Formats: sequence, C-alpha cells, structure tokens
Amino acid sequence: MWTLFRQQLVAGIDLLLPPACLLCGQLLPTSLDAQSFCVDCLAAMPPLSPAHCYCCAQPFPSATSNHLCGTCLKRPPSFSIVHAAGMYQGSIKDAIHKLKYRNQLTLAKPLGQLLGKIVAAKDNAFVPDCIIPVPLHPDRLRGRGYNQALEVARPIARQLGTPIDTTLLQRSRNTQQQQGLSATERKRNLRNAFSLVSKISTFKVLLIDDVMTTGETVRECSRTLLAGGVAEVQVAVVGRA
Repeated sequence: MWTLFRQQLVAGIDLLLPPACLLCGQLLPTSLDAQSFCVDCLAAMPPLSPAHCYCCAQPFPSATSNHLCGTCLKRPPSFSIVHAAGMYQGSIKDAIHKLKYRNQLTLAKPLGQLLGKIVAAKDNAFVPDCIIPVPLHPDRLRGRGYNQALEVARPIARQLGTPIDTTLLQRSRNTQQQQGLSATERKRNLRNAFSLVSKISTFKVLLIDDVMTTGETVRECSRTLLAGGVAEVQVAVVGRA
C-alpha cells in the first residue's frame, strides 16, 4: 500500500513540478533522473582531450599521443594519476561556478556522478581505502558554508562504496585564493598549507577536488599525505584546465 501511495505521490509531484535540467532549466524526459543534466548541457561538457599527460591529465594542444608533460618530468608529483570528468570549459565550467560561488548545491550530485563514472571505468588495480576531499580552511568554510569538494565526493563515495574521511587532512594555513596567481605564486602560496591530524600507513587515498589548473593544490595535499604514511594517492577532479 505504501509503495502504491509513494508512486502516486511522485507522479503527482512530477505533474505539478516536472523534472528540469539543474543547469539550464530545460524540461527533462521522465526517464531521466530529476537531479540530472539535459542532453544539450551534457553535449556541451567537453571530455578530457585524448592527448594528455598520463600522470596529471594536462591536455596537449596538438600532440597525438599520451606522454608525461614537462611539469611532471621536471617535478614528479606525489600522486600517481589524475582522473578528470572533462575539460574546464563549457557546461562543466558553468556548473562548477554555480556550485562554488552561487550556492547551487544541487549541482554537486550530477557532477559527482559524472566523475565517479570516470574513476570506476579506469582500468587499474587501484582500490581506495578512503576518499578525501581537498579541505577548506575553517575560516573559509565558515564564510562559504560548505566545501564543494566534499559535496562532489559524496555521490562518488556511494558509487564506489568507499568511506569519506574529512578529518585526516586539514588546511592548517588560510592561504590566499589561487585564482589569479601565477604558477610560481600558487606553489609558494600553498607551501606547508596542509597537515595531517594523525600518522597513518598503507592507505590508498582518492583525493577529490572540483578544478585542477596548475595542480599545485593536489600536489601539496598528496605530498602531505605520502609524508604521513599513505601508500598511494590518486586524484579525481571534475574539470581539468
């Protein structure tokens, strides 16, 4: 009886408030999840370029094969690989901006689901023991009210069946925002910005962030985790610039 009532209730809600794309507002077919993107917005989410660094996923503008980029050759990162849902362009960029700066938290679930599919489809033997979202400093977290990396991580954790750890890695120094800084300034800005609450060992960590530009944030997070005893860190980001 309850199942029938619930089906009727959902049908009534869909009739009065039909599901719409969370990004552009276009009505969705009834077959799609109400918390989803429309076909047009998905088509405007460019996938990661086939030619990219096989470590940090830096796109190559004209290369035809995957190889290490110059940055990874000169400064091998502590993480082993970067997974990216797509390029930081088009609808992905629009969705991240709305999630991060306009408090549209409903966008976190479909973005996380897109990224989770990329991680799950990767053909490797990496099975994370935990998922760690890149932390915000407590002052910035209080100002924003939420950590967008954590919100994106939630659907990935459900999809992979992996717990989220928000206590191990902390942002111990309230750094200047990375946006607008040069690569050198970003590196200097994040030096020793993260710390571990406790020592651990043998853990495999999937580190989650919304956007990766120069990669200095995830580099510093990964370096801190490995220095504390983590065995391996892989990174997953929604948008790769």
